[in-house]
Amino acid sequence: MTEYTHLWLYFLMVFGIIVLPGMDMAFVFASSLAGGRKAGMFAVAGIVFGGIFHVAAGALGVGLLFKLVPGLMDVMLIVGALYIAWIGIALMRSKPSAAGADEPLVIVQRSAWATFRQAAFTCLLNPKAYLFMLAIFPQFLRAEYGPVWIQALVLSTITAVTQIVVYGGLALAAGGARGWLRDRPTAGVFIARAAGAMLLAGAAVTAGGAIAAR
Repeated sequence: MTEYTHLWLYFLMVFGIIVLPGMDMAFVFASSLAGGRKAGMFAVAGIVFGGIFHVAAGALGVGLLFKLVPGLMDVMLIVGALYIAWIGIALMRSKPSAAGADEPLVIVQRSAWATFRQAAFTCLLNPKAYLFMLAIFPQFLRAEYGPVWIQALVLSTITAVTQIVVYGGLALAAGGARGWLRDRPTAGVFIARAAGAMLLAGAAVTAGGAIAAR
């Protein structure tokens, strides 16, 4: 396998994971609906930042720590699930306001930088990302392709660009639909609650898997 084929395979795997509906996608979507395109893009930036941390963790061999202390992974999964569930419940409680616009709790009341921090924290606690970095990412670090840190940098760039394209496109689309939803508060609330339900489902599956594995 050539180095270019190697990188292309990594891109396909990353793209397949990112386009699947999940916690990060639901957060970007809800942020864009609540605060418009600016909030959505700050959410994307936060998730990209979290993704860079995941790549760094994979490159530094954090997976070895989880192997030495198996219970640590379960604790992280459960904490992450609880945090995501908290955001999901807040979205599920959205309701039309007197002005006719929906009120997605938690996200709409935060500044752009607060949205960035919350997105980064959400990504850092996303079990799917850790499982990918611990199970798949190390397989793409090959001694024959040069220094590991350079390979990690290239793979991180591929991941970040893919996230920006996929999540950024979603943020722009959802932000553009915000005006339409403002005139249809019932539809806006339905979508916000659907995003909350997606986060709750993801949290339940994550927590259930961690508990079953013990």
